[in-house]
Amino acid sequence: MEAPKRCLEILLLLLLLVSGNPNAFIHRALAEGVTPEEAKELRDEVRGMFYHAFNGYMEHAFPLDELRPLSCGGEDTLGGYALTLIDSLDMLALLGDWEHFASSVEWIGKNLQFDINKTVSVFETTIRVLGGLLSAHLIASDYATGMKIPSYDNQLLNLAEDLARRLLPAFDTPTGIPFGSVNLLHGVDEHESKITSTAGGGTLTLEFGVLSRLTNDPIFEQVTKNAVRGLWARRSKLNLVGAHINVFTGEWTQKDAGIGTSIDSFYEYLLKAYLLFGDEEYLFIFQEAYAAAMHYLYNDPWYVEVNMDSAAIVWPLFNSLQAFWPGLQVLAGDIDPAIRTHRAFFSVWKRYGFTPEGFNLATLSVQQGQKSYPLRPELIESTYWLYKATRDPRYLDVGRDMVASLQYGARCPCGYCHISDVEFHKQEDHMESFFLAETVKYLWLLFDLAVGPDNLVENGPYKYIFSTEGHLLPATPQISLFREHCSYIGAFCKSSDYNQESRTSDIAADLHEANGSGSNEGQVHSRFSSSSTFFESTLTSGLVKGFCPGLSHGQKFGITYLEPVDTTNQYESANKREPNILQSHSMVVVPNQGSDYSNSSNDNDHDNSQENQ
Repeated sequence: MEAPKRCLEILLLLLLLVSGNPNAFIHRALAEGVTPEEAKELRDEVRGMFYHAFNGYMEHAFPLDELRPLSCGGEDTLGGYALTLIDSLDMLALLGDWEHFASSVEWIGKNLQFDINKTVSVFETTIRVLGGLLSAHLIASDYATGMKIPSYDNQLLNLAEDLARRLLPAFDTPTGIPFGSVNLLHGVDEHESKITSTAGGGTLTLEFGVLSRLTNDPIFEQVTKNAVRGLWARRSKLNLVGAHINVFTGEWTQKDAGIGTSIDSFYEYLLKAYLLFGDEEYLFIFQEAYAAAMHYLYNDPWYVEVNMDSAAIVWPLFNSLQAFWPGLQVLAGDIDPAIRTHRAFFSVWKRYGFTPEGFNLATLSVQQGQKSYPLRPELIESTYWLYKATRDPRYLDVGRDMVASLQYGARCPCGYCHISDVEFHKQEDHMESFFLAETVKYLWLLFDLAVGPDNLVENGPYKYIFSTEGHLLPATPQISLFREHCSYIGAFCKSSDYNQESRTSDIAADLHEANGSGSNEGQVHSRFSSSSTFFESTLTSGLVKGFCPGLSHGQKFGITYLEPVDTTNQYESANKREPNILQSHSMVVVPNQGSDYSNSSNDNDHDNSQENQ
């Protein structure tokens, strides 16, 4: 493993020296200084960008899903239910546009229905539609947000519950990992592919978890947690996960491990589920997964893709979806590597005006077939989080450059266009709904923060967690102080309406299941090895108050991995690798003394991390 990685480092160094500019791709621009007045102008300009695209959609595409901004038309791309409007709701609230927010909520409540013969992506429908409905419901129903709609009567919540129930058949698999698609009227088609991505199966916990807390029905949270367990149980011995998996057999069909395409938000939702729900199981998995990613994937400041079993480099590529990672590191408290990686990623943006879908680190050029920029928000999102954490003015300069690129390269008659080729800035007649849900949202928040924030996120009554689609999920007592945690603080605990059976520890359910005293066909727990140290531990009393502190995380949660059917010595060489290739990082939520990886913890960083959420 060391030899290929060292060769890559040498190759990168030589190419940079040959270019005559060793700083060409590790951009070290000094902050030119965005003044408060300019920051206000940029914030207002971004507001104008939003309304140029939103009004274009409402005038030329609504109620179709998405806008065709060049031809000023519309198209149904997901399910035919006004996708862009739903995705835009909480941005309207963030801007304080009560009139448009209220009228949009009213229209959706009266006209939207999911009793339609459409086959939809479980992942996209969850993060865009379910998340958009839940976020808008939580804003519209709460006086504390300043955007309450007096006539609102939970119409969006009812729609969200109806939609989620139509997605539930996708989870009926032997592994608990859901199918990638489901028909909203008929369920899963018999010919539906059994292959799904790790991100597709592991990025559902926030939306479904919030819905369980709002409806007092545990089924939504249970199925998505089982999906995460199903994926994590099949990790390699290096604690890496692959990109695609068979939801029936649990066999990895693509073993490339990375932080980008097909895997990215799996890591994101592990940490954010812990931050929003306080569930330590997600924290434990994140700690293990993050340590492995930093050990095997991090090639400072870039990230590569490796074989999940051997850690051999298979793809020295930066893809644009990796750009969310520095923002996630800010939430985890690992700031230094986030700064270096963001600088490297932004150097690609500076070179082309946008980030291509793929940038080859071996040739330092756009990857063939991956030249497009579909208005992705990930690098902008990380810029916002790094500015929030550091208040370094260089990130305002970065934001200013991004606004200029979008205005001069992507703006078209009725909205903003995909860039089909970043080298020639060729426009394509399509605008994803996430441009309004995320891209302009993070830009606006960046400059509003610089001016002196006056918005729901920074000055509102709650701390907010952003979903992977940028939707606002508040840490209200009903959502965050639920089950065990309400017992600690004495706050909201609506136990009388919640299925009492579901309040019993998940650990107890898993133990009964694994020992054959209960049957729950299709769940992953029965597939765990009976030799796991977890089953050697005994159940402790006081389940509501917490787990016995004498048990390890693995014993508490029963987290193990499923041995492959054909066990070989393929891991042996990788496991002999010295674990000290990385400098230790100052972490808030990723200390793991029982791991093979070396990461130091700084308790003083904890409060800072909470402020950055």
